[in-house]
Formats: sequence, C-alpha cells, structure tokens
Amino acid sequence: MADFLLLVLHDRDEAAGLARELAGRGWTPCAVHKDLLAGEDDAEDADWVVELTTAPDGTPAHAHRAELEALVEPYDGFVGD
Repeated sequence: MADFLLLVLHDRDEAAGLARELAGRGWTPCAVHKDLLAGEDDAEDADWVVELTTAPDGTPAHAHRAELEALVEPYDGFVGD
C-alpha cells in the first residue's frame, strides 16, 4: 500500500479547488498535478490528482478512504493508491 492516496478528477479547476478546501481543513500535502494513469496514452486525456498523505487528525489518509470517496463522487472522480 502506498503512503498516500490520490483523489483523481478530470478537471484541473475542480482538483485545485478541492485541494484548497482540503488544505484549509488540515489535510496534507494537497499537492495537485497532472497524471497519466495506467493505460492512458494520450496526454489530453490525463487526469488531475490531489495527493494526500495525512488527515487533519494526524492519521494516514487511507484511514479516511470512504469519506474521501464520497467527497470526489460529485466530481465523477475516484480515489486511487
């Protein structure tokens, strides 16, 4: 299992906005970057990811996977390792 979770969204602005919201709540590191996921071969189809390691309570982001999945659902996103 990776030490981080990736919140994967299709839109850059949505990913950046979600990262700001999560950072404001104390999640870290909330780094946003473009990523070609496995099986993608076209840079235009690349998704935007928000990288999370630690929850506001100091526990690993993995401990909050269900909460994060519910958070990205309205964006048609998903949570990956």
